[in-house]
Amino acid sequence: MSVVTSRLTRGQERRICSIFGHARLSLIYKASIHGYNNANFHNKCNQQGPTLTVAYNNSGFIFGAYISKDYAQTGQNIVDEKAFLFSFDEKEQNPEPYRVASQNGQPAFTDGDTGPNFGSLIFLHNNADTIHSNPGNFFNFDPIKMHGNNLQLLECEVYRVEECSALLAKPWRTIQWNPEERKGLMETIIKWKPVISSVNQARVLLVGQVGAGKSSFFNSVCSVFKGYVSTQANTGTAGTSLTTQYRTYSISGGCNGNPVPVVLCDTMGMEDGLNAGLNIDDFTGIVKGNVPDRYQFNPAMPLQEEAPGFRKSVTLKDKIHCVTFVIDTSKFKLLPDSMIEKFSALRKKANQLGVPQLVLMTKVDEACPLVTEDLKNLYYSSNIERTMREVATQLGVSMTAVIPVKNYSQELDLDPHTDILLLNAVLKMLRVAEGYFDNFPQDEEEKIS
Repeated sequence: MSVVTSRLTRGQERRICSIFGHARLSLIYKASIHGYNNANFHNKCNQQGPTLTVAYNNSGFIFGAYISKDYAQTGQNIVDEKAFLFSFDEKEQNPEPYRVASQNGQPAFTDGDTGPNFGSLIFLHNNADTIHSNPGNFFNFDPIKMHGNNLQLLECEVYRVEECSALLAKPWRTIQWNPEERKGLMETIIKWKPVISSVNQARVLLVGQVGAGKSSFFNSVCSVFKGYVSTQANTGTAGTSLTTQYRTYSISGGCNGNPVPVVLCDTMGMEDGLNAGLNIDDFTGIVKGNVPDRYQFNPAMPLQEEAPGFRKSVTLKDKIHCVTFVIDTSKFKLLPDSMIEKFSALRKKANQLGVPQLVLMTKVDEACPLVTEDLKNLYYSSNIERTMREVATQLGVSMTAVIPVKNYSQELDLDPHTDILLLNAVLKMLRVAEGYFDNFPQDEEEKIS
C-alpha cells in the first residue's frame, strides 16, 4: 500500500491555515489512494467534524471548501454560516487566498450520497476525477479565479480541521531546555553500563511503518554525538521501505573512544497488506538474536533456521533488549485498522518473549503549528497530548511509554532543544533495557536458545 501523504507543501498549508488562525490539518481522505469514489469518501469523512476539501488541477489552482459541520448522509441541504470556498493559484505570489462565503440564507452543502457537494462545486462528480461547476447555487464566484475553468483534477484531498487551542497554562510533562540539561543527558548516556557483565550495549529495535522516521531517528541521535548533522542510514518517503536489510548501528562518541552503550537496530518498514513489509517471523528472529546484521529481508519468505547466516548460537548480548515502535505523529490518525492490528501482533509477540516496549512519536513539529513555531511548546500543546493518549490507547501502552521527538530532516545545524528530546528518548530506552536485564542473574554468561 502506498504511503498516504499530503500533497500540500508547508507553504501552501500555511496559506490555507491563515484563514483559520491557529489550526491543524489532518489528512483523512486522498482520492488517488482511496479512490475517486463517493462511497469511499463518505467512509473516510463522515462524522469527522469540521473538514476542508482541497482539490488540485494542472492549471496550478488549489481550491476547495470548508464546512464546520459533519457529513452524515442525511440527504438534506445544510446551512453553515462558517462555510466558505477558497482558491489560490500556486504560481501567483499573493499570500491571501480567494475566499467566497455562502450567500445569505442559502445552504452551504448538500449532505447526500455524492462526493463533497457545495452546490456551486461538486467534487468527485460521477465518481470520477472531475468537478461540476455551477456558480450561483449556494455560492457565487468567478470560475476563472476559482479554478481557471479547468474541471479536471490531479488530486482531491479532505482534511479534518482541528483547532490549535492556546497553550496550556501548565506543561503536562516537565523538561529542562537549557544547555546544562543537554550536557547532563549526554554524560548519563555515555557512562551508562548494563548490570549484566557479559553485555556492553543495550540493543534497541526500531519498528514502524514506512516513512515513520526509524532511520532518521538513528541519523539524528548519531548527529547529536558527532556534533554535526550527519546521514548514515538511508532515509526518504518512498511508498515501500527504503530499509531492505536488517542493520545494527553503533554510535561513536562514548568514553575513551568507545561507542555509546546503545545499538539501534533498523528493520524493514511495516506495510499494509499480505507479504508486504516486516513480517512477524522475521521480527521474532530479530528479537531472539537469530538474524545477522545486513540480513536481506524477503517479506514473502522469512528467515529459516537452515538458511545461511541464521544465528543458532545466541547469547544475551545478541538479543533485543527493548523494542521501540516508531509512529509518525502527524499521520497516526490515518493508520488503517489493519496496520494497528499488525502493531498489536508484534506487541503480543514481544510480550511473549519478555521484551519491554516503548513508542517513539516522531515529527511532532509537523503535528501542531504551535510546536512548529517553538519546540519548547511541545509539552504545553493539548493537540500533542491528545494524540499521545490516542497512540497509547490504540497500541495498548501507558502514557509513560510514549516519547515525543523531532528528528533532523532538513536542518544543516544542530538545535539544542531537538537534541534534548532525542537524548531523553535514548535515556528512556536504556532505562527500559535495565528492566529487561533485571530478569537475568548478574553473572549471566551461558548461551540462550
